[in-house]
Amino acid sequence: MPTETELFEALRLELRRGSLILAVLGHLRREHYGYTLRKALAEAGVEIDEGALYPMLRRLETQGLLTSEWREEEKRNKRFYRLSPEGRAVLARLVEEWAQLNASISDILKGGS
Repeated sequence: MPTETELFEALRLELRRGSLILAVLGHLRREHYGYTLRKALAEAGVEIDEGALYPMLRRLETQGLLTSEWREEEKRNKRFYRLSPEGRAVLARLVEEWAQLNASISDILKGGS
């Protein structure tokens, strides 16, 4: 049987998984490359390691939610990501869903219905 700490960590990771996708999509309304995206997320209080971020970016691009292009900046090739038109539409719907769900969960945790 897992310890309380192990159980908490497993549940924390589950809770963060969907939230991280929403945070990444939200930040990619403006173009970023991986490092600046990770830094912007951290500054907003959302930590994500490279081992999770880059596979997520590739998956979101494969799903058609992001576009990317390689460009040279500061004498290095960097891959810049941004929301695709479909990504913008999906983000808008996810934000609505998030707001409704967050309001409901907040009500439940305050002892409401």
